[in-house]
Amino acid sequence: MTQKFSFKLGSTSGKARLGVITTPRGEIRTPAFMPVGTAATVKAMLPGSVRETGADVLLCNTYHLMLRPTAERIDRLGGLHKFMHWGRPILTDSGGFQVMSLASLRKMSEEGVTFRSHIDGSKHNLTPERSIEVQKLLDSDILMCFDECPALPAKRDDIARSMLLSMRWAARSKKAFGNSPGKAIFGIQQGGLESDLRKESAEKLSGIGFDGYAIGGLAVGEGQNAMFEVLDFAPDQLPVDKPRYLMGVGKPDDIVGAVLRGVDMMDCVLPSRSGRTGQVFTRHGVVNIKNARHQNDPRPLDDACSCPACNNYSRAYLHHVFRSQEIISSMLLTWHNLHYYQELMENIRGAIAVDRFSSFVSEFFVQRLNGDIDPL
Repeated sequence: MTQKFSFKLGSTSGKARLGVITTPRGEIRTPAFMPVGTAATVKAMLPGSVRETGADVLLCNTYHLMLRPTAERIDRLGGLHKFMHWGRPILTDSGGFQVMSLASLRKMSEEGVTFRSHIDGSKHNLTPERSIEVQKLLDSDILMCFDECPALPAKRDDIARSMLLSMRWAARSKKAFGNSPGKAIFGIQQGGLESDLRKESAEKLSGIGFDGYAIGGLAVGEGQNAMFEVLDFAPDQLPVDKPRYLMGVGKPDDIVGAVLRGVDMMDCVLPSRSGRTGQVFTRHGVVNIKNARHQNDPRPLDDACSCPACNNYSRAYLHHVFRSQEIISSMLLTWHNLHYYQELMENIRGAIAVDRFSSFVSEFFVQRLNGDIDPL
């Protein structure tokens, strides 16, 4: 019999929550950060290396995979896990955000969205039913309902119309998901920065009934202060006994602030993208390895870090290979960043378990203020 998807809430520390998501492909410890494997790969990393950093789950992108190599081809080749050699859980997004941010000639209707591919200009139609079909073909473990994600700032009336459309699409997504043993589907709360609209969205989603609930429509230009103001109320509007997922976030201080407000799951391309551009996350903040100050520096990036970059290489070497545009630079810096993020999550979970998360937050920010940080 196929193991069911489940979420068990454990210790709490203030609003911060410790939990475990169980799937047929393994457990996900929460709070969890999900590295992003946009096109069925976390850039510059082997799947085994991603797992070694401590990642329990990856996010892959429906929009990109439906365009290339196509979900149908991945299905014929045995599904996404086999295709990319990752045996643990995968969450797929719905494609809604990428349609907004990447596609051209986008036309939206009650039915869905027609758009032109940013790759070759080919025409496509993405509806709630098609989004779920694609995610099922990929054999995703956690599927996201199809939604519209408007950029902020936006007029309240536009946000309200968009939210209500997303709620109708959520109901269609759930119907298309049907009976899928061992898999889960998450609803996505919308409503911009408006508490009453988000409350209405949460109530409609709860009425439909989902296995988890995402907080969507943030990290789209509103700034950290506005995002935190929404997170002061949005997670509390969602069911207590289901995982809460903040989409597209973020920087380390975003993550700490989100967990402080009751968020269980996050994802972002930042650690891998920053690794490729020479930005490195450490206990004391961001190091820009391209800066000339590092060219004669024998120290590791972070003397408390156990990743391969810190164990085996100096800042001088990492500066050299970055400046020389050597591929190993992207590999080592991305590995370090992902290691840092997963170690951060491990420390967060440890602090919640002993009910000292507020102290952890204070220490986190003090440590960064006292660090030797490169200018961005």
